Amino acid sequence: MEPGGPILVVAFVTLAVVAVVAVASAVRARRAHQAATAVAGEATARAARAEASAIRIEAAMAELLGLLAIGVVRLDVDMVVTVANDAALAALDRTRRRAVGRPAFEAFADQRLVDLAAEASESGVAHTELMRGGADGRAVVARATRSPAGGVWLTLEDVSELRRLQRIRAEFIDNLSHELRTPLTSLGLLAETLARDVETAAAAGAPVTSRMRDRIGKIQLETGHLTQMVMEMLELSRIEAGGPPSIGLPGEVDMASLATSTVERLRTFADRSGIRLVVDTSPEGPAHVHGDEDRLGQVLLNLLHNAVKFSTTGAEVTVRVVSDGQEVITSVIDSGIGIPQEAQARIFERFYKVDRARARGEGGTGLGLAIARHIVDAHGGRIWVDSLEGTGSTFSFALPAVVPVRGRPAEIAS
Repeated sequence: MEPGGPILVVAFVTLAVVAVVAVASAVRARRAHQAATAVAGEATARAARAEASAIRIEAAMAELLGLLAIGVVRLDVDMVVTVANDAALAALDRTRRRAVGRPAFEAFADQRLVDLAAEASESGVAHTELMRGGADGRAVVARATRSPAGGVWLTLEDVSELRRLQRIRAEFIDNLSHELRTPLTSLGLLAETLARDVETAAAAGAPVTSRMRDRIGKIQLETGHLTQMVMEMLELSRIEAGGPPSIGLPGEVDMASLATSTVERLRTFADRSGIRLVVDTSPEGPAHVHGDEDRLGQVLLNLLHNAVKFSTTGAEVTVRVVSDGQEVITSVIDSGIGIPQEAQARIFERFYKVDRARARGEGGTGLGLAIARHIVDAHGGRIWVDSLEGTGSTFSFALPAVVPVRGRPAEIAS
């Protein structure tokens, strides 16, 4: 072998190795490129599918919003309208071009809605009812809710027809009540006169049967029920309309004293029914609230009257007043027939009567508890019932307590 042979062999082998490495690197690079291209293609495809899906979802949402009869508006964090369905545009009296993409003050042209959206953006929720287009325009209930993704959702519901029907109903009830009060008063007086004449005749020795007395008593009873229904219909209509005499001039009311006086007012009725009345007041201090004493007395009288009416002879009815410093809770507790579980959720609705009460033939209008609920609500309180059928019922209402501060007027506990 020539002297330079080994060097040439080494060089050849080295070149061969380099060539193999280069080819392998090229193959790996080509494969990596193919893999990257495939990944990029897959990512592009996924992005395209996601975009198509988003477009479909947006189109479906737009279609859904278009089907809603309630106006829906979406405001971004800068209070610019990004979404508005057809009902919202109709309520705002705006075209899409004059609403979508515009700032709220320009799109709404109503500072009240702008303020509502701003309030919801800060507090989370806000609502109001307003008239658009003047006194004869549309009544719109607006509700605003802060979106977790930022911005505010605003709904606009046209309640003009509902308010018109409510006015018609209120006017009808008011007119009917006024028309019926006069003849019912006359009937009551005639029945009372007839009863007095019968007793006079009986005292003079004239023949008067027990059947005649029962029928005259029935006339008086039913006339009283009708008169009560008319008065309560008129009262409930006025309360729901927010007009007088819903709540009079408020003052500080001692619920313990009110309970005692109300029990005394109903003592004769309870004694005649064979029911014992008990007053249980809190010994821990005053139980004062801020409100209309006559209206709160009306609530308590209604609850107490019902308790006596639906208790059995010889039973006991307790009026309990307690205060925890924040609330004054007044409860009327009886051991009467109770209220079925399925009826308790509706017991405070107007004209609602439990079937068992109707079966007993007890008189009632189904309006007293509805009036009581409205009065308690107007005082910022709450009213509820706990009852077990066949065992008895406890009707309670809670009102914010008045906290006496030395040297300062009493304040309502917050």
